[in-house]
Amino acid sequence: MELLNYVYPNDIHAHWSLMIVIYPYITGVVAGAFIVSALAHVFHVKALQPVAKFALIFALSWALFVTAPLLNHLGHPERALNMLFTPNFVGPSMMSGFGYIYMSYSILLIFEILVIYRYELTVMKQSMSGAKRLLYDLLTLGTNDATQESRKRDHKVAFVLAAIGIPLACTLHGYVGFIFGAVKSVDWWFTPLMPIIFLLSASVSGIAGMILFYIGIKKITGKIHEIPTETIKTMVQLLWAFFIFDFLFEMIEIAVHAYGGTEGWHVIKAALSGPLYFSFWTMQVKILSVIPFIALMILSLKNVSRNTLLLVAPIVSFMLLAQVLFMRWNVVIGGQVMAKSERGFAVFHPQFWEKEGIAVTIVMLVAPIVTLWVLSKIFPLWESKIDKEF
Repeated sequence: MELLNYVYPNDIHAHWSLMIVIYPYITGVVAGAFIVSALAHVFHVKALQPVAKFALIFALSWALFVTAPLLNHLGHPERALNMLFTPNFVGPSMMSGFGYIYMSYSILLIFEILVIYRYELTVMKQSMSGAKRLLYDLLTLGTNDATQESRKRDHKVAFVLAAIGIPLACTLHGYVGFIFGAVKSVDWWFTPLMPIIFLLSASVSGIAGMILFYIGIKKITGKIHEIPTETIKTMVQLLWAFFIFDFLFEMIEIAVHAYGGTEGWHVIKAALSGPLYFSFWTMQVKILSVIPFIALMILSLKNVSRNTLLLVAPIVSFMLLAQVLFMRWNVVIGGQVMAKSERGFAVFHPQFWEKEGIAVTIVMLVAPIVTLWVLSKIFPLWESKIDKEF
């Protein structure tokens, strides 16, 4: 039966707007960046050692803003902590679980950074004075132990923390997908594949962000010649591997709905051929998935020149960051434009200056980048001579 172009008044408003679009986006970048660091510290992938420290600081700069979109979305953000003191793991209150996971992961990430940087900061503070010396004293917990034995102990502790952090980082973003996948009222969301898709897309966005900012920062600072070719090659191959599974599961989700003829498939089909056609098929699939897929395959399998690798890799990474953002839009907003009446589609047009509008969204996506710059003034981002001596 052909859908009528009519929606009930209570279906017109999209309650989850841009803040809920970028909330899983920011969370995904954190989880994906941590995976790169874990591969270096836990699985000892030597090619990733030059970006191991940068991955942790990059993850921290984004982790600090994970809850910012949610707090802005709430009508009374001062009540946000109530869910942690009076948890209810049924219905919408499942967000309390995310609160516990986020706090645990953030504490672990901060401790891992302090442990990994402890020796280097201890050496650096010897030549400092005043407020900066006080700051580094605080970061090193007042210790001045710079012996080889203490370094070995730090590495062992960092290994344990990184090993614990791997499942915790996966749970952090998998739980976001779980929240969406548990919403029975929206056919587009209600699938057991949702946590897997969110986790894989998180890995893609985190690794893509690492490649883009790593090459970008080195280029801006005039140190692009210091980039090891093998490091970029390995990250590109890693990105391609995660993107293969990410894109595969995204398409499998559509295929399951279509082949299974689920109850809401006629609505999903109409949405994908209607209001979501441009954002899903044109942007997310054709332009931002097929083109990067082919480019990553060539970069991964062919012996391309260093200049080609350093030119194409950040462009493809930027496209994949946009792809994941479109995916978040299509899931969050796309699920809400499908009216409960199953007789039409709601329309969502974000405003620029409103509380959850485009301007605020841009600020929240730029804030982690500014924070990364601030943290770079405190923590050395790259592998130093001190690291190579150990």
